[in-house]
Formats: sequence, C-alpha cells, structure tokens
Amino acid sequence: MQNTKLLLTSFTFVGLLALAGCSFPGVYKIDIQQGNVVTQDMINQLRPGMTRRQVRFIMGNALLTDTFHPDRWDYLYSLQPGGGERQQERVSVFFNENDQLVSLSGDFKPGVSRDEAILGKDAATGVTAPPAPETAPSEKSDAPPKPGSLLDQIQKDVDGVETVPVPTPAPLDTTEQ
Repeated sequence: MQNTKLLLTSFTFVGLLALAGCSFPGVYKIDIQQGNVVTQDMINQLRPGMTRRQVRFIMGNALLTDTFHPDRWDYLYSLQPGGGERQQERVSVFFNENDQLVSLSGDFKPGVSRDEAILGKDAATGVTAPPAPETAPSEKSDAPPKPGSLLDQIQKDVDGVETVPVPTPAPLDTTEQ
C-alpha cells in the first residue's frame, strides 16, 4: 500500500513536470519556415517577356501550379517565429499564351527593397542607397550584356538548355514461355 502510494505520487510529479515543460516560460521554440523563400532581389530581376525557364531559374519551382490556370504560378512563404505571430507572403506570376512573363502580383513589388525603404541606406557599410528604379533615368540591367561577358555566357547557357526525355523501359513480356 505504501509502495503504491509512493509510486502514484512519483508518477504524478513526473507528469506535472513534463506538462509544465511544454508551456514553461524561457523554453526555446523553433522557427517554422514553409514554402518558397522569395526575396526582393529575386523580384527585381524579373522582367516582362521572360520565358518560363528564365523565371524558374530566378525564382525556383513554384509552390502551387493550378491545373485550371496553367499560366499562373504561386509562390508562398510563411514564417512562424517560436512563440510568435505567423507571417505569410505571397507572389503570383502570370504568363501569356507564348509562355512569356506578363505580370506579377502579391506582397512584393518591383523596386526598392523593404530594408532600403525603411533605412534609406545600407546599414552594414553606411553607404547611401541608390535611387529607386522608378526615379532612375535609365536602368543598366535593361541593356543587353556585352558579348563574351559572363552574363552573356549564362544567358546563352539558360536559353540553350534542351529538354531530354526520360527513357521509359519497355513493358515486360507477360506471355507464358
């Protein structure tokens, strides 16, 4: 009887400690990231008229590709810091019938990154940020790369990629021998 009471008391104490560890203040809770990480730099590289392969090279594979809307790719990203509020960002990329980028919508817009908009300068070096693309008289990235340059070689490599069909094995002969 005494051993049973001691055993029951010890199990209750261990159970209460285990339960208290789940919500005990100061316990580390991990950050949960899901989806495609999309940065402002990725969005700034997108240009109207890009092919699907070029967009995939910059952004990666889309998290959602709707079978009813094959000309729309959705990139979703959510972050829930340990014990914090869940934050979600979404970008949708639209193509025309020629498989060229037409538009994008969502939480990111082409232009100045959020950090530059808030700080106004690069916090690490103290250098003032360049003017926003809409105020710049001309963008250097619209000019074609110089022949023989690294950018030209990368563009040629991306444009020259050919799809190779995956070989499928011949069906097995099921006739009796």
